[in-house]
Amino acid sequence: MPQIKLGRRELIAGAIGAGSIQALTPAIPSQAQSPPTAAAATNLPAGYVFLKPNEAAFVEALVDHMVPEDELTPSGTDIGLATFIDRALAGSWGKGDRLYNQGPWKLGTPNQGYQLPLTPSELYRTGIAASNAYCRKIYNGSFDDIAAAQKEAFLKDLSVNKIKLDGGIPGNAFFDVVYQTVIEGMFADPIYGGNKNKVCWKMIGFPGVMANNAENIKKYNDGRIFTADPISIADMS
Repeated sequence: MPQIKLGRRELIAGAIGAGSIQALTPAIPSQAQSPPTAAAATNLPAGYVFLKPNEAAFVEALVDHMVPEDELTPSGTDIGLATFIDRALAGSWGKGDRLYNQGPWKLGTPNQGYQLPLTPSELYRTGIAASNAYCRKIYNGSFDDIAAAQKEAFLKDLSVNKIKLDGGIPGNAFFDVVYQTVIEGMFADPIYGGNKNKVCWKMIGFPGVMANNAENIKKYNDGRIFTADPISIADMS
């Protein structure tokens, strides 16, 4: 990511250039889950389920830095990215229910993927603590307190593994899972907490869960601009 200006354009371009989210999933394998019902989505508990206050401050600062409010979307927190991440970490994915965790724990090659003895939630929790410790040491403040330019420099160095976090966590391993969850929060169905009001789907013209693109192609093949009215899981309940 040149100059790692981590706005939504760069996030999307990075995901596409890397072969989309599939390029990141080897780090922390995802798992198939039955979509929650609309009733389940509306009954989500208020506030955060997994994140502690200092962790929530980190995540909110992170998603707002990566996805600042502009003409394309509201800020990352306003579209629910912090909520999406919190729910993911609290669920079976975060607990590593389908993650092999029997070792051996050796340094692998890049194509071997994730090699740490931590579940996604453990990696997030440990990575946040170590990141804040690094920022306090270098920038005299936790990640949520430092200036935007300092956040940018920290994330850039983290992504290319220039930063060795306390506890022996490779910086890029933590960045990879952070990047993955931010992207997934932007484009997952809103029922999972992110992509509020389907704003990210509308931004890219994605129709949602309805397989109606064939009709759209017929209707808009005369050069007119296609404006999506996406359908989510909740809309079909």
